[in-house]
Amino acid sequence: MKLRYKIISGMLTFLTLAIVALAFSISYTSDCGPPPGVSGAAESMKAVVSRCYGGPEALEYIDVEKPKPGPNDVIVEVKAAAVNPLDYHYMRGSPYLMRLVSGIGKPSDQRMGVDFAGVIAEVGSNVSKFAVGDAVFGGRSGAFARFLQVPDDGAIAVKPENVSFDEAAAVGIAAITALQSLRDDGKLKAGEKVLINGASGGVGTYAVQIAKALGAEVHGVCSTRNVEMVRALGADHVFDYKNENYTESGNEYDLIVDMVGNQSLTANRRVLKPQGRMVIVGGPKGNWVAPLMPPVKAAIVSPFVDQEISTMLAEMEGDDLEYLASLMADGRLTSRIDRRYSLAETADALRYLETQRARGKVIIAMDSMTE
Repeated sequence: MKLRYKIISGMLTFLTLAIVALAFSISYTSDCGPPPGVSGAAESMKAVVSRCYGGPEALEYIDVEKPKPGPNDVIVEVKAAAVNPLDYHYMRGSPYLMRLVSGIGKPSDQRMGVDFAGVIAEVGSNVSKFAVGDAVFGGRSGAFARFLQVPDDGAIAVKPENVSFDEAAAVGIAAITALQSLRDDGKLKAGEKVLINGASGGVGTYAVQIAKALGAEVHGVCSTRNVEMVRALGADHVFDYKNENYTESGNEYDLIVDMVGNQSLTANRRVLKPQGRMVIVGGPKGNWVAPLMPPVKAAIVSPFVDQEISTMLAEMEGDDLEYLASLMADGRLTSRIDRRYSLAETADALRYLETQRARGKVIIAMDSMTE
């Protein structure tokens, strides 16, 4: 065998072993460690934590130490929190590649939940933007708890008076994702035609309303039982995917926002205008390859077509929360809440959300607690 072939063979062998080692490392799930303790002098509170990766049964509803504010922090007494797909992905550590960030073997941060709404109970010495008693909403790790520490310059905004805590808590990740997929990644303009595939889900219900607020003609796709709800949100036309296929409708769209991934890129491009855009938000479940296929396909196809095809990951921004608050205050953005659970029932809430049958948002309502 020639030397160069030996070198190539050796490199391929090393690369294969490295990939196998990485795959084993990130897919390994360690046992749960001991629960976080509460020192005798510290105040405690109820919270839901995840000490190891697994299903809803791995979540624990326990006493943990109540947070204290730093100079630039506020402490929010949480009145409501929302459950999102992000939470069950974090709970399971799936797809496995996310463990490179969330922790190898077990979560590096045991706190659960992101979306919250509540009342500021304490403020740090340098905080001037908020005051004790302010009703606020936003996003911060650890929202499945009675109290939450949030930086005053973080993803937090004043809650409109005409919106309940449950409705405000629902907004967070889902509405931010909808807004950024339409306005930023999708570059949606007034008068354009947009299709929302998955219009009855957590993100989709906000996407329909935000697209209308941006002045677009909105077409939604959902199941039979959700057609009237999506129409009531403001959609100009609704496709019942059980009876009709939007990719065969003869319509042409300036923008498609896809939360489902149940149609091929070829089929979606068929109903995109020549200079249209497509933003892929969701995709199939799986621990390895399946969740990666939509962005991979988008990256492969995009350089060879005039249409823009992209994927997106939302970022929680205070300015965007304030914009959403203005839409809520004007009545142009409302939250569709499917079910409510107590903090102690968070595992059941995630179990239900994983069925992908939720019509709108699933809420953890703190006022339903009995302790």
